[in-house]
Amino acid sequence: MAVAELGDQLAKLTIAEAVELKNYLKEKYGIEPAAGAPAAAAAGPVVAAAPVAEATEFNVILEAADPAKKINVIKVVRELTGQGLAEAKATVEGAPKTIKENVDKKVAEEVKKKLEEAGGKVSVKPV
Repeated sequence: MAVAELGDQLAKLTIAEAVELKNYLKEKYGIEPAAGAPAAAAAGPVVAAAPVAEATEFNVILEAADPAKKINVIKVVRELTGQGLAEAKATVEGAPKTIKENVDKKVAEEVKKKLEEAGGKVSVKPV
């Protein structure tokens, strides 16, 4: 395949396809595009614009809980997930654990705030 053909195919990618290509290259070969890198610029505007797209869905992950406040964190986990006491206790003690998946930014921030106020260490990651 000629380089020109490959370039033409890359330029025709939709944003979703460009993101899929980026994820494939990262997983398979450990290649990540750098912001402003010449390779990203050469690939065309669609590929260069893909990393700029803001995520709309997030996962909220309980990384750890302050041992002195574990009971409060368990209560909040139960409230947020609907888990029973034993299940919520196992979730907190088994951290890091995902508490909410595929939620919008506002919900993710609210969940993070509740868990942190209870004594949890929380991260919010784009899906």
